[in-house]
Amino acid sequence: MNAEPTGLLQVSDGLNPDAAAGSERTYLHGIVLSTYTSAPDNLDVIEVPTGQWAAFRTSGPHPQTLQTTSAATATEWFPSNPQQLRPGPSIVAILERANDFSTATCEQGLLV
Repeated sequence: MNAEPTGLLQVSDGLNPDAAAGSERTYLHGIVLSTYTSAPDNLDVIEVPTGQWAAFRTSGPHPQTLQTTSAATATEWFPSNPQQLRPGPSIVAILERANDFSTATCEQGLLV
């Protein structure tokens, strides 16, 4: 991702590129906090490593468009590019959405 994500975030933590399909992972909704801002004690916090991210923007029926793009990323984009998925979180920033979440524009970031 080119910039720090903003807005409502969906975060999948504990992603491992060598994990079997259907492996357990941590799934969170959240916001970005600076290193100088403390989260309330009753909330989970994950630290996101710095590094290079591959970002994929989707727009359309939600979550179907996001799921289709995620599948294409794994089966088409990564195999045809030199970048490799690194262990770490996947972050989906919801940039725009319908009130009922039936459609959305999202940006998914993966550590590479």
